[in-house]
Amino acid sequence: MPSWSEPTRSLPLRWGDYNDRYVFGIVLIVGGGIQLQGSNTWTLGFLLVGVLAHVVGWSILPARGWTRLVAVVPATAELWLLLAGPLAVWTLVIPYLCWLLVRGRPGRSYLTALLPLANGVILPRFFTEMSGMLPALVITLTVFVGSAWLARAIASRPARTNRTNLPMPSLSR
Repeated sequence: MPSWSEPTRSLPLRWGDYNDRYVFGIVLIVGGGIQLQGSNTWTLGFLLVGVLAHVVGWSILPARGWTRLVAVVPATAELWLLLAGPLAVWTLVIPYLCWLLVRGRPGRSYLTALLPLANGVILPRFFTEMSGMLPALVITLTVFVGSAWLARAIASRPARTNRTNLPMPSLSR
């Protein structure tokens, strides 16, 4: 049985190296999000820098072009929603779904989105003020990364097939 490889790894890249684009993309996506969350009414420049870094991060990830374009708008809009504080942590399921799309995960791996969603429902019971945003984001990022690894593990397993050695029924006649 051949070993599994990331679907995006086999894409022809017009520029750059796969690993470099992957690492720098993640750093810019997360760093831009942190930059934007660190802004306030006296540091509006951070908003611009954060959004630009976030958009560039999604744009350079090694993936099919259309998936990056589809992902960048809702993922960036979600960062603005997150400015509401820990009560909006559930919205991080939006960039998680974008991540699954950009990484080329199969449909069955989208079930893992339930973990970040559950995290976003549970955390506001413990963190309600902006002072709780940092621990809420750390916990959420941990759940996000764990869910992404679980989605990768699900994607790397072959889909269920007919293991009874009986002929599969045909829909064509």
